[in-house]
Amino acid sequence: MLNLAGARRWLAALALIAGAVPALAQTAPSPSADTPVAVATFAGGCFWCVEEAFEKVPGVIRAVSGYTGGTVDRPTYEDVSSKLTGHYEAVQVTFDPTKVSYAQLVDWFWHNIDPVDPNGQFCDKGGPYHTAIFTHDEAQKKVAEESKQALEASGRFKEKIATKVLPAAGPFWVAEDYHQDYYKKNPHRYSYYKTACGRARRLEQIWGPPVKPPSLTQ
Repeated sequence: MLNLAGARRWLAALALIAGAVPALAQTAPSPSADTPVAVATFAGGCFWCVEEAFEKVPGVIRAVSGYTGGTVDRPTYEDVSSKLTGHYEAVQVTFDPTKVSYAQLVDWFWHNIDPVDPNGQFCDKGGPYHTAIFTHDEAQKKVAEESKQALEASGRFKEKIATKVLPAAGPFWVAEDYHQDYYKKNPHRYSYYKTACGRARRLEQIWGPPVKPPSLTQ
């Protein structure tokens, strides 16, 4: 049987060998001072896929892959993949709240994960691939918890919602540069991984056919 977790590490290694240099602090340029911004952090399994999902949303300024929730400073992908550091693979989303609301982002997050899998996401299992919403203030915590309660009460799932709502208390460590925009830099490798891992198939089974991302201007 194909070891897809191992295959993903192999795909990441190929990207690194191809010449992409790890850079923990590298991110997209900061928005201008005239643009209102807010930050949200989501862990939804493979950060390549979560980053792609959020970068499609109108009003999202940038989505950055990284690691959070662990006990080791400046972790590498290899450190986190060992499943010994306590980190989640996560994506930090910077957005314009006049174009998309935090509640809409939370709802979009649900529709891009399997919220009842307590062991990981799709073919990726273990602590780094557990799901969580990391909230940055009390307002976000209230929205996230109420959204989770509504999902539980909806009757859509027989199983308990496994996704945790946690405070974004620790640092968010930006992942190596070769992980950023992986789906753009390596479209064929990314498509192979996403299909083989069963992500799209399972999401459609849970949520139905893909829909357009949310926007306040819709």
